[in-house]
Amino acid sequence: MVAGALRWPLALGAATALSLAGPASLRAQEGDVGLPTGSAAPAAAVQDLDGRPVDLAHLVGKKPVLLEFWATWCPLCAALMPRIQAAHAKFGNRVDFVQIAVAVNETRASVQRHAEQHHYPFRFLWDATGAAVRAYQAPTTSYVVVVNAAGRVVYTGTGSDQDIEAALRRAIGG
Repeated sequence: MVAGALRWPLALGAATALSLAGPASLRAQEGDVGLPTGSAAPAAAVQDLDGRPVDLAHLVGKKPVLLEFWATWCPLCAALMPRIQAAHAKFGNRVDFVQIAVAVNETRASVQRHAEQHHYPFRFLWDATGAAVRAYQAPTTSYVVVVNAAGRVVYTGTGSDQDIEAALRRAIGG
């Protein structure tokens, strides 16, 4: 197993414990989380929910992209979802919204069922090998990365009360 993959479950366990600790733990942590702001969005091999390969590099460089590292069992992700849905309603025609499901205590089938049950208007991808988690230095679920049209990271954050609309305005330039 890759050393980076070993840290993910430990960080995930800590994040889950923090999410259960109370309201103070729900505050967003923005900037200096995961990838540095200004860095190029990395390539990573993931899959769509039908198991077909997708390279994240093909998603960036056209228009801004919001990536959330996400899981069906993540309480912070569930709490963040209304903010992401509101941002999608406002910016969905100018920004690609992508949910990257982590393969921790999850299957591609469970992610597919969840996406179908909730009818989210986002693209869901499956990070079966943890390649995207490692490439994007995802410290936990609810980790959001916003990439501008030039392929540069303009925002990173974790937690349920991230200001997604402000992050997207940075990416769009307005």
